[in-house]
Amino acid sequence: MLQNSYKAMYRPNFYESTCLRCNDTVYQVDRVGPLKDFTFFHSGCFKCSVCGTKLTLKTYYNNQHRQEDKEVYCSSHVPKIGPGHLDGSSVGIRSALNVPRSQNFVNEQIRGPGRGTFDADALNIRTHLNGSAHHHHHQSSVSPTGGHGAPDRGSSPHTNHSNNVYSSHNDTSPGYHSHNDTSPGYQYGRFDASALHIAHALRQTELQKAYRQHREKPIDCYLDKDEQTQLEMKHRKEEDDLYRKFARQREEEDRRIRDEIRDEWEKELERLTNRFEREMQVKRKRDEQNVLTLRHQQDREDLEKNMTLRRDKKKESLTRKMLEHERAATAALVEKQSHEMLELINEKRSEYMMAESLYLDDGAVTEEVSPYPSHAPAPAPPALAKFQIYNDPTEFAHVDQIAISVAQEDQKTFTDLVRQLVGRCGSDIEKARTIFRWITVKNLNTMQFDENLRGDTPMGLLRGIKHGTESYHVLFKRLCSYAGLHCVVIKGYSKSAGYQPGVRFEDNRFRNSWNAVYVAGAWRFVQCNWGARHLVNAKEAPKAGNKTKSDSLRYEYDDHYFLTDPREFIYEFFPLQAEWQLLKNPITLQEFEELPFVRSLFFRYGLYFSDSNTKAVMYTDSTGAATVKIAMPAHMQGTLIFHYNLKFYNSDGDGFDGVSLKRFVMQSVVGNTVAFRVHAPCSGAFLLDIFANAVTPKEYLTGEPMKFKSVCKFKICCEELQTVMVPLPDCASGEWGPTKATRLFGLVPITHQDALIFAGRELEIQFRMSRQLTDFMATLHKNGVEEKRLSKFVTHNVSEDIVTFTISFPEEGQYGLDIYTRELATQHETTGEKHLLTHCCKYLINSSKRN
Repeated sequence: MLQNSYKAMYRPNFYESTCLRCNDTVYQVDRVGPLKDFTFFHSGCFKCSVCGTKLTLKTYYNNQHRQEDKEVYCSSHVPKIGPGHLDGSSVGIRSALNVPRSQNFVNEQIRGPGRGTFDADALNIRTHLNGSAHHHHHQSSVSPTGGHGAPDRGSSPHTNHSNNVYSSHNDTSPGYHSHNDTSPGYQYGRFDASALHIAHALRQTELQKAYRQHREKPIDCYLDKDEQTQLEMKHRKEEDDLYRKFARQREEEDRRIRDEIRDEWEKELERLTNRFEREMQVKRKRDEQNVLTLRHQQDREDLEKNMTLRRDKKKESLTRKMLEHERAATAALVEKQSHEMLELINEKRSEYMMAESLYLDDGAVTEEVSPYPSHAPAPAPPALAKFQIYNDPTEFAHVDQIAISVAQEDQKTFTDLVRQLVGRCGSDIEKARTIFRWITVKNLNTMQFDENLRGDTPMGLLRGIKHGTESYHVLFKRLCSYAGLHCVVIKGYSKSAGYQPGVRFEDNRFRNSWNAVYVAGAWRFVQCNWGARHLVNAKEAPKAGNKTKSDSLRYEYDDHYFLTDPREFIYEFFPLQAEWQLLKNPITLQEFEELPFVRSLFFRYGLYFSDSNTKAVMYTDSTGAATVKIAMPAHMQGTLIFHYNLKFYNSDGDGFDGVSLKRFVMQSVVGNTVAFRVHAPCSGAFLLDIFANAVTPKEYLTGEPMKFKSVCKFKICCEELQTVMVPLPDCASGEWGPTKATRLFGLVPITHQDALIFAGRELEIQFRMSRQLTDFMATLHKNGVEEKRLSKFVTHNVSEDIVTFTISFPEEGQYGLDIYTRELATQHETTGEKHLLTHCCKYLINSSKRN
């Protein structure tokens, strides 16, 4: 301590100064400086005071607001001017004025017509800065009250790949959003970038809305391939030693079990033999001895079977325990090796940055660019939503193609594999993307491995997958380390295969693991296993060594599980460590169980729950009714079609008293909301499964069978039923009301806009055709009455563009009316096959003399 104080006081000369960081002598050959107030640093000590990132004379910053602070910082951690000391340079008005308008609207409250002049006080920037920060905080905060299901878990029998659709707004909560404004356009009184042209200035102390990717030079520029391979060979030797240890332990345990079973077998056999000999001495007659002999032989066979079963059970139990141990040991080794690989990459990267810029577009890079952190940051909610980084997977088309091509080749080292994947990637996001897509394309679950697999062979790279000791998530972490990316494996619970709404997480049945990778300045979730899909238009995945190219192959995967937003990820995954929820307000395990059970397609379609009371388990009222409401974004209202299925919760039964349970659900669409009103026919628990598909009107009008995928499930509990429920008339499945007729057929209702009609003994329903339709047909349904008997009571008439349906009811009661039609065939289609009549819409009609 005295020595350090003495050194700090005594500076012999310019050529033998002291380092501000460590207080040791700095010689000329290892000196950085002089800097602020004639300070010096060792080149190894020239790091950010906050995060430890190595700095250069181009990338370091000093604190401009405290003269006594002589430390150096990176661009991310240099102290910035506070909100109470605003001036033109801190707000960044000069650069902000050059920002292009995001909209053409002008807020006349803030800026009148013409250019004009203004300053910070005139614009009341301080108020808007505070308001902007509050709004941003509100966007990032999460109040999760929805849930999310797994990808390949009991989809509808009718399944297909649906188009990716993404919401273009940053919602305030995972499941319940206020979408009263169906247009993203101008709102009165809204303070936005187009009003003042200072979008960047308003975010000076925060990240910008859109993530800007600065392209880095490839890893070849700063890390020699041979040096990385050398470290990999060291790691492979450690892995070989570990696998040999696993093999020895398995052999020892197998031998121990065999010895135990053999000892038990000998003891039991000796006991049987002694009993047989004693009984044979008592029995003198040959017939009795023959019976004893046969019984003894049967006892021996039964003993042998029992001992074999016991041995197999013991081996199975032991194998399971050893596999858990081996997985933990493998994960620990990969953790250590990943740390060493990242250290090597960061060291070489920092050395390179001391000499020259790491960025390809160096001229365009501003001082705001912060280098990738050398140490893994603490978990924290990301400031940007996924759609602000990218909102269409086609943005990665070239990167995805690299992953697909590399997946069809052979690599003998991870160094070769990762360099082939990320060699042409200029950003951390693209690097993570190629690794994610390589794993999803490789289809590791179906790969065939040779029994004698060596680590130095192409397929030997994936021997951990073969032995079950390495999961997708551990492999993803390993590959990320070779690319210089921070990645963690997170453990917790998931709503995976076998899960149903209402199930409690009480044991290890639904334990799972996934990844978080640090890209775009924040930790973001990746689930390779759930993101992986099979080949479309191909019978099997490409085999190793098969270099045959085929343009007909299309790899299907689920983009939802790449960089998933925390507010959506929490629907399916609950980490054991609360900080890895990456939510500002973490939830409890009980709250996780209560979230509605929704699947990835729910988010791809931009769906949300408008009712904040929507839970995984919905309880009926005294009449046995419960309603689930799902809201659609404006851009999906014209294409989404919903379907549902209702069955008993604890069985596959889907009927009650010979009537399908589907007839106890009324599906209707009003505006942007689809509602499913369930009327339980008896007390008990039911499972409501809701499906959806996005189709164009032209696709729907072909009459071809439609394929649906599940978007959410609910447990409907009816604890007490005071009213006897009557099933709905046996009409075609789907929604009630004329909304579908307008949406898909252009058939606009003139007389009846609601699904439920109250009528007397006569009823007339009229539509106006907005496009040419032909061959109308209507069928009437009533419980307990054959459809044929009711056919004569409904007729229709077409006059120009008006279609009129006339119904005369034979008796009072509840009826269902199905309406069918098809488009008028064009001249090109007249020679071909006609389209089938397609269901257009249906009404529920209560007929009574009193109406």
